[in-house]
Amino acid sequence: MPGIDFNKLFQSFAQIKVGVIGDLMLDTYWWGKVDRISPEAPVPVVAVTNREQRIGGAGNVALNVQALGATVHTISVLGNDLDGEQLTALLNSNNINTAYLVKSADRITTNKIRIISRNQHMMRLDAEITRPLAEVEEVQLIASFESYIKKEKPQVVILEDYNKGVLTPAVIEKVIACCKENNILTAVDPKRKNFFTYRMVDIFKPNLHEAKEGLNIISDAVSNELLSTIHSSLYEKLQHHISFITLSEKGVFIQSEKESAIIPTHIRSIADVSGAGDTVIAVAAVVYAATRDMRLMAEISNIAGGLVCEEVGTVAIDKDKLLAECMLLLT
Repeated sequence: MPGIDFNKLFQSFAQIKVGVIGDLMLDTYWWGKVDRISPEAPVPVVAVTNREQRIGGAGNVALNVQALGATVHTISVLGNDLDGEQLTALLNSNNINTAYLVKSADRITTNKIRIISRNQHMMRLDAEITRPLAEVEEVQLIASFESYIKKEKPQVVILEDYNKGVLTPAVIEKVIACCKENNILTAVDPKRKNFFTYRMVDIFKPNLHEAKEGLNIISDAVSNELLSTIHSSLYEKLQHHISFITLSEKGVFIQSEKESAIIPTHIRSIADVSGAGDTVIAVAAVVYAATRDMRLMAEISNIAGGLVCEEVGTVAIDKDKLLAECMLLLT
């Protein structure tokens, strides 16, 4: 993209403030060896040799925002438990502000425990409560969010929905309304349950499967015509500004009132697609907040999504690698 000073653009990310509201998770990994079958049941015995905890869910979006050099706060509801304390400590140690988190005695912090031996997943244990927030928790979360907006004055807020109950219709509507009142951009990574609750947002970023599922579209084709139809159908229900639809190995699609395009992916050696969607929404939100350029937002976040797929496991974007790739591929 001629005329873009990518060094200057990436330096400007340090001036961007981002709020991430949604479902925070703790990702726990237990690695071990399997040498025998249990005498108690026909299952392998995993002798645990190493344990690690990582930031997951909406926290991974925040981690990607922080990796770009922007200032980021998380707003969510955690359980008043040890997992919540450990997740909060992990967020703080990664320079992700946790001042506006709400603790609930009636919920537990989501913890996904993966048991791995010889690079194979043996089992996953999910400790979580996925029911919607109770009314008192909604009130606390909305109050915390409004306090965040008043004190921090961010340029953009990302709503990251994993269907774990934090983003209820009441919370979604209040968050979007508060952002509109304060001229703050909104970017959404939706899930099926509240798909059409995200009205009037700036960036609506489902993947193609989610968009077709939400609209009950059966076609397997990927064409400008189909994608424009999807945008029109989404716009009829949401009145949003930009449709930003990820197309897996085919790249991304963008459409606003004035422009639409399919941006193909760049050839990569794909190792793991875990967390790529988190990277894409984080990069898109920061770039759009810095530039208000939809095409540039899509081009850069498309590259970022491909880069993290070259790594094994969920990783945050490497800002220097992303800058180098943008200068190589977009100039």
